[in-house]
Amino acid sequence: MKNLKKMIWALLMVPFLTSCGYNSMVELGENVDAKWSQVENVYQRRADLIPNLVNVVKGYAAHEKETLQGVVEARSKATGINVNADGLTEDKIAQFQQAQQGLSSALSRLMVVVEKYPDLKANENFRDLQAQLEGTENRIAVERRNFNEATRAYNTYIKKFPRAIYASWFDFEKKPYFKADEGSNQAPKVEF
Repeated sequence: MKNLKKMIWALLMVPFLTSCGYNSMVELGENVDAKWSQVENVYQRRADLIPNLVNVVKGYAAHEKETLQGVVEARSKATGINVNADGLTEDKIAQFQQAQQGLSSALSRLMVVVEKYPDLKANENFRDLQAQLEGTENRIAVERRNFNEATRAYNTYIKKFPRAIYASWFDFEKKPYFKADEGSNQAPKVEF
């Protein structure tokens, strides 16, 4: 008798769950998680290129040890921060972004060092790695945008009436966005 009541209750809930948009909330939430995974994927691609880049530079600029060590340490910090898609919060994304920003800064310092070595800039391996890194930076921007678009679609969907009521019943919460790096609204200073 108890199982029959559960079965009847479950059958009555199916039309309700489909009419309240539950399946769509699940689908949109999974899409956000998938987009976040892709963001992590392209950042990992960048991290994977860095050891090769450092090794090529090391052969030409052995006395630039401090800069090379800074890149290696920044890479270690950046790859040490893992954010599970299920636990996305503004703080966790900010922490992830800060570590990635540290790596970007270290790479910028490395590229300044490279300017001192014309032979290195002419090296085919270095040029290939630099092109791959530039392409990866573009991919990062695209995937961050895709993540934010998926997040916007999800957040908009769960905030609309009457889904906002159902979303709270089933613990569908607002997902955070990837935000611009701090200070990115300021134009860089170029001095000659």
